[in-house]
Amino acid sequence: MANSGFQLLGYFLALGGWIGIISTTVLPQWKQSSYAGDAIIMAVGLYEGLWMSCASQSTGQVQCKIFDSLLSLDVHIQTCRALMVISVLMGFIAIIVSVVGMKCTKVGDNNPSTKSKIAISGGSLFLLSGLCTLVAVSWYATQVSYHFFDPNTPINARYEFGPALFVGWAAAILMMLGGSFLCCSCVNEERRGQQFYRQSQPSTAREANVKSSPPEKGEQYL
Repeated sequence: MANSGFQLLGYFLALGGWIGIISTTVLPQWKQSSYAGDAIIMAVGLYEGLWMSCASQSTGQVQCKIFDSLLSLDVHIQTCRALMVISVLMGFIAIIVSVVGMKCTKVGDNNPSTKSKIAISGGSLFLLSGLCTLVAVSWYATQVSYHFFDPNTPINARYEFGPALFVGWAAAILMMLGGSFLCCSCVNEERRGQQFYRQSQPSTAREANVKSSPPEKGEQYL
């Protein structure tokens, strides 16, 4: 029961992380215009994500424009796009695989050893999905920081971290934490099974030797 609860905890943590990864992928607030230093506070706030750039006016009106050309984008944006899409797909596959492999479900093979291996596979996919998101978000944040502190960048053209980056970091941590819980719970269960098998094996061997040994001389006349 403890392992089942541990698996459920890891699964729901990873599921929450996967939802956060989807939100991070579609949000346009990966970076936002900076008002630090001597920058002039404008009536229009600029935001930019992986798929579009937006302008928010002081009246509350928001206008967004999807990037026209894929090849004209910077390399880090193209790479972050690919990593986030791969992360979402791997997370979806991991959700299905983990449901089959968890002890509390009756889906798939009922063999505990097989289900444990399937659950470890699902947890590993969760870890890889979180790692892809972490790499994408951190790389994008590095580029934003580089251009912010670059003296050649005009003050009014500098950007800061957007809310989507923080959502991405939190989602990656949840995803990797949930995958770790799934993997650790199954590994501990396999170790316990191996220890039980090693402890029971000598007693079984002794019983077999007793049964196969010939009776003593005194016993033959009884």
